Amino acid sequence: MRETIVDRAYAKTLLPPRKEDGHKGDFGKLLVLGGSVGYTGAPYLTAGAAVHSGCGLVYLGVPESIWAVEAQKCVSAMPFPLPEEDGKLCLASLDAMQEKLNGCDALALGPGLGRGEETEKLVRALLWQGGTERLCDRRGRVTILTPHDGEFARLTGKTLREIASSERLGLASRFACEHGCILVLKGHRTLVALPDGQMLVNTSGCSALSKGGSGDVLTGLIASLLCQGADAAQAAALGVWLHGRAGELLAQKMSAYCASPQELLTQGLSLAFRELLEA
Repeated sequence: MRETIVDRAYAKTLLPPRKEDGHKGDFGKLLVLGGSVGYTGAPYLTAGAAVHSGCGLVYLGVPESIWAVEAQKCVSAMPFPLPEEDGKLCLASLDAMQEKLNGCDALALGPGLGRGEETEKLVRALLWQGGTERLCDRRGRVTILTPHDGEFARLTGKTLREIASSERLGLASRFACEHGCILVLKGHRTLVALPDGQMLVNTSGCSALSKGGSGDVLTGLIASLLCQGADAAQAAALGVWLHGRAGELLAQKMSAYCASPQELLTQGLSLAFRELLEA
């Protein structure tokens, strides 16, 4: 396993160039799918992070019953309503999703999506489209997973104690290699495990990020960088560093106690980008 430390100097080399004469079509199109009754903040944070980090066009598909809420919040992204069942996206929305996805560069799937039988069927249809429904069957296609320890425990069958142990790096690396995906294992010193065995270890971040919604900002940030031309490994590593640094700078400004995911979105990201561009 090869380890690379992701610090400010390394992150700066990953930033995709931005043409001075570019237009919105030059900076990618992202589709965000998520949200459910009771979870309206998560898709807003993901879509907002994509806009605030430079993505050209951001579409947000949500259940019809929360569409009005998202439309009011998302003044820069473009929410649209989709069929639902019990307040969650369902398989009946698949065709509309596919039509929108065909014109986009990337899909951010999951923020506030909720759990249920119909939702599970929809996710499987989107990811595998009739295949054998194993993650490794997506090998060769860009797949970035961003679990926290609890979600990673469900994915692997490991306990939280095992994941938090000294074997953390090894567990993350083996998962990425076995399944042919990029794994962003969130936490203190977030890990980015690549399917070729390389491990990128992040150096930024603080407890200001230890709040519900911070991970949704990270999802939008990584997807945005992917749409703007960064390759999958670059988008994951740079997104994680910028996200962590945004939290640090925001904590310096208002303390780790008071900083919120909303302020991470509207203030922290701009501080981190500006610092990186001026470094």
